Amino acid sequence: MLYYSLHTQAKEAPWITFIHGAGGSSTIWYKQIRFFSKHFNLLLIDLRGHGKSKPHLGTKALKKYTFSSITKDVLEVLDYEKIKKSHFVGISLGTIIIRQLAEWHPERIQSMVMGGAILKFNVRSRILMHCGNWTKSILPYMWIYKLFAFIIMPNKNHKESRLLFINEAKKLYQKEFIRWYKLTAEVLPLLRFFRQVDIPIPTLYIMGAEDYMFLPAVEKVASSHNSAQLRVLPKCGHVVNVEKPELFNAEMLQFLHQKH
Repeated sequence: MLYYSLHTQAKEAPWITFIHGAGGSSTIWYKQIRFFSKHFNLLLIDLRGHGKSKPHLGTKALKKYTFSSITKDVLEVLDYEKIKKSHFVGISLGTIIIRQLAEWHPERIQSMVMGGAILKFNVRSRILMHCGNWTKSILPYMWIYKLFAFIIMPNKNHKESRLLFINEAKKLYQKEFIRWYKLTAEVLPLLRFFRQVDIPIPTLYIMGAEDYMFLPAVEKVASSHNSAQLRVLPKCGHVVNVEKPELFNAEMLQFLHQKH
């Protein structure tokens, strides 16, 4: 089972489940824990091979990752802790996992907060993916990851979130990085489906105004899906919960207090 941590407020308090992105860990939510643990029960999960969810190298079951298998990992934790329903908060690739879970078990999701959401890869990001695919087995994965981090989070005010993800990624193995990277093969049709289907679950997208790679697609989806709202944070890049924690927390709390 995945490593996870709990911050419980009261038995009857609503749950929030936090899902980090690729190369990160549950530690990226440190600016949210104290704020939300006053009123909610919190579940923070480390995805396969990330943080304290270290892989068992050589295990056949871990040789190929899919979004389905990673989503099942999350479900296993929810079932073990008997969490029947939760608000879900994700950042970057974590938003894809939450959306996959919503497709399978919408009854388990009270609402979704999607920070730095990925709904489409533009031309630049597709070229980046292809370059990484050609070199992933040759170059040290940290070279590739650092390049990605600088392209996705290029500005001076993105430095904190960029360094946080780079430092977390250092804890991965080369083989683990390659397993996760191979997920890109299935992500494009999955994202196309997510853009087309408006799932009837209240959804808040929180994006940075400087998240030039992913914001345009989210703006388009949020304007066409009845269940979706969008908040764009000024002078902010991809990792909105780290760069603008006060604004992120305030927008998220206001959304969660709405009647879903």
